[in-house]
Amino acid sequence: MTALVLFGGGGDLAMRMLLPSLYFLEHDGLLPEGLKIIGAARSEETREEYIAKVRAAVQGKADGHWSDDAWAKMEARLDYLAVDATSAESLKPLRDKVGDGSVTSFLAVSPSLYARIVTAMRAAGLAEPEDRVVLEKPVGRDLDSFRAIDDAVADAFGEHQVFRIDHYLGKETVQNLIALRFGNTIFEPLWNNLSIDHVQITVGETVGVGDRWPYYDEYGALRDMLQNHMLQLLCLVAMEPPSDLDPDSVRNEKVKVLRSLRPVTPDEVERVTVRGQYVSGTVEGARVKGYDEERGADSDTETFVAIRADIDNWRWAGVPFFMRTGKRLPEKRTEIVIQFKPVPHSIFDRDSRGEARANRMVIELQPEEDISLTVMNKRPGLDQKMQLQRIDMSLSWGVGQKGAEPPRRRIAYERLLLDALNGDSTLFVRRDEAEKAWEWVDGVSASWAEGKVKPMPYRAGTWGPDAADLLLARTGREWKTNG
Repeated sequence: MTALVLFGGGGDLAMRMLLPSLYFLEHDGLLPEGLKIIGAARSEETREEYIAKVRAAVQGKADGHWSDDAWAKMEARLDYLAVDATSAESLKPLRDKVGDGSVTSFLAVSPSLYARIVTAMRAAGLAEPEDRVVLEKPVGRDLDSFRAIDDAVADAFGEHQVFRIDHYLGKETVQNLIALRFGNTIFEPLWNNLSIDHVQITVGETVGVGDRWPYYDEYGALRDMLQNHMLQLLCLVAMEPPSDLDPDSVRNEKVKVLRSLRPVTPDEVERVTVRGQYVSGTVEGARVKGYDEERGADSDTETFVAIRADIDNWRWAGVPFFMRTGKRLPEKRTEIVIQFKPVPHSIFDRDSRGEARANRMVIELQPEEDISLTVMNKRPGLDQKMQLQRIDMSLSWGVGQKGAEPPRRRIAYERLLLDALNGDSTLFVRRDEAEKAWEWVDGVSASWAEGKVKPMPYRAGTWGPDAADLLLARTGREWKTNG
């Protein structure tokens, strides 16, 4: 690999995530020898001006991991070129700057520009057989627009050259879920409808939409979060064991899950889904505006969605997957809850039975990364009647290991950038996988439209409309709380 080109190299994503990730890879000695890193954007600035901006961005993220030696090595790799990425003529100097060898291009720009950019890249010689392209989500806003964009990408690059990124898959805890499931004999035999009662996936954000409303008004919570992040997490929980860790072996199993998702029809859309939109309320002690106030006009865009998904296969028949995501919720929290069934018969005294809880695994991605398993144990003491207590065991790295230093918490993009540079597509989304996700989400959206399902108001600082609680309550279940 000769060069990594960051289109949109001066933008928010590049400065906040990509360039700090590259610095940490440099710090750990993981970047390929001789790799050039070239920022490409519209703004006219010198290499020195660009490097000064990158240094400030990196130092803001480095905390106690700043190294003058690592920065000196990264600075030597850095370059900048002002370009119009949609013009082949403007990209030719970039091709000259890259020189001989293969190029990985990261499109950190609006997906609406992807088709024009890849067409210009092909004409400028930046889409050769050994080159690669990394695409940020969301690609399109429905199946048809996804296919239109991806057809243009396919005209320039083969599928093996395309890396569709979902940064949630770069998180250490998400990858550890695969290790726990398929690297231990104690979990996989229980990972089915005989032992698991239901699964919850929550992605909660305390922030509102703010000045991002033009983008958000087009996508909403369903397309912005559930179509990609949440369905990817669902696939990793639900997929069958792959034959090996070959990229296509893993992604084949994820596609099978998406194919098994029961479509949401207009007849049942109000029973299995909830749409919400936040109104003014209090978040983290501060009064905040409602979505329509931020937007300046009324809107039917959902800022909250909760869905019951059912996977129609032998492993998961009868096990509901509940997903919820929203803006202006009480906590910033991303977690997967695997709720096991209770013991079939309690041998403990009636007075202590209330303490007995079903086992539960919680995979926490934000605000901290952790995997914990709840089990029941005897409460210490000499009581004649055995009393039970809940024990939460952490399965995270280093916990319980004497003298173990926890590893630095990595930016998810570190793993994904390194894999893209090395040509490993295991943690990236294949085209048929994205199509199946869009197909299912489009069915939800179409059912909302046909049933005229409008977003229900919920106060900022709450966990969405009351109907989200009823979604579980009508099945005798409830959302996990942090209590």
